[in-house]
Amino acid sequence: MKKAILVVSFGTTYKDTLKLTIEKIEDEIRERFKEYHVMRAFTAHMIIKKIKNRDGIIVPSPEEALEQLYKEGYEEVIVQPLHIIPGEEFQYVRLVVDKFRGSNKFKSIKVGRPALHFQGGEETPNDYEVFIDAIKEIIPKDKTIVFMGHGSNHPANSAFVALQSVFTYLNYNNVYVGTVEGYPTVDMIVEILKREGIDHVKLAPLMLVAGDHATNDMASDEEDSWKTILEEAGIKVDIYLHGLGEIEKFRHIYVNHVQDVIDNKYLHLGDTKKTP
Repeated sequence: MKKAILVVSFGTTYKDTLKLTIEKIEDEIRERFKEYHVMRAFTAHMIIKKIKNRDGIIVPSPEEALEQLYKEGYEEVIVQPLHIIPGEEFQYVRLVVDKFRGSNKFKSIKVGRPALHFQGGEETPNDYEVFIDAIKEIIPKDKTIVFMGHGSNHPANSAFVALQSVFTYLNYNNVYVGTVEGYPTVDMIVEILKREGIDHVKLAPLMLVAGDHATNDMASDEEDSWKTILEEAGIKVDIYLHGLGEIEKFRHIYVNHVQDVIDNKYLHLGDTKKTP
């Protein structure tokens, strides 16, 4: 039986960070699961269009990739998202998977979980503690670090607040988590820093890649960038412009989530047991 793993990320138009993050994860999945064909898909249609127009490279959407795998005779497919939280992009991936599952085009199609999902209940792993352990190497011991997550209006944005809570529980009192498009906002982070008398921070993206948001919204000299906002508040800023996907231990999170799917672990936990 032909088997495939579809690795799905939001995507990026930045070639350097693509090689250092997404491609490395794909390669590590390919090395770990040699019996599977590994394929890439992006969920951001604007990025797909820009790469096609700029480079002549076609990166499929999840629907297009799954249709291609079906036509090529693959019967078992694992879809592994590279998202941080189970938000809007992950919901989109699940809807696509449900559509193909309902069509019976594959004998088996399963979806893995993003980096942050389970919180240690019902005999599940604590993805939050695993996440923090994976990225602790970039957390300074003698300085405050401010992480910029993506964020959205999706209810799963609360994962960033939960992550902050776990950082505090684990005694990382020098870590602050904000989002560029959700809650907490950078203005809230600035107010907290000022209240605590903190005047020097390391600023880092809490994102898979260091792409457009990290480069422009976080680290640029534009008047509305996080760097500028912090500096105007009298806070010295040291920029860390690297995606989390550059950290080997972080990449292992997604590889291990693929293994969980293969082992049929946690696939239905968190889903409702009720039917209408």
